[in-house]
Amino acid sequence: MTFRLICALMAASMAQTAGAETVYTRVPTQYIAALGDPSATTGNGAETWGLWAVDPGPRGVRLTGYEALRAAAGKAPAGWTFDESGWWLEEHGLIMEPPQFPVPAGRYVVTGDREATAVLTINAPDAEGKQSWALDGGATIYDVTHLRCRAAKYEAAAGQSCSPAAANVANFPVTPGAAMPAVSGCVQQDYQVLIVIGMVAEG
Repeated sequence: MTFRLICALMAASMAQTAGAETVYTRVPTQYIAALGDPSATTGNGAETWGLWAVDPGPRGVRLTGYEALRAAAGKAPAGWTFDESGWWLEEHGLIMEPPQFPVPAGRYVVTGDREATAVLTINAPDAEGKQSWALDGGATIYDVTHLRCRAAKYEAAAGQSCSPAAANVANFPVTPGAAMPAVSGCVQQDYQVLIVIGMVAEG
């Protein structure tokens, strides 16, 4: 995942109304970590999606800096705290702070920084805490996934230890669209990354 200034600039350059009648407010570039069928245009499970309201790339710690991070009791220079029970990596081998879970309900203008820009509606949780979602204009999750951006959460496999120290730095950067590298002792969950460039004005 290109969680860098160039990624934000490229996304901003694509900013446009997602439909003739849609009016939205530009927001500082944000990122949604999504799960789901890439070909889907609507579905459930948005309560498992996360939001980085601030670009986590510049706030990340390189894998080679993990020992220093551990020596600092997990406190990153940017102020966030590393959680050894479940930690995040991006495509350049940066350890990232976790996103906010779940994504707040709302209508987000999202893009994959390729061709499609669409409005993603994330509905409020139901009585069981489940959240449904929908993309307008026939767009699919794949259409609005930024393929150059990769993200995965790593957790310990049963009876194993899962540490960034076990990650092979030679596996980075990751090829756009490819799965994140496996890390010994870990179970990983790859997420699709959507770039948020605006919020639909309500009312």
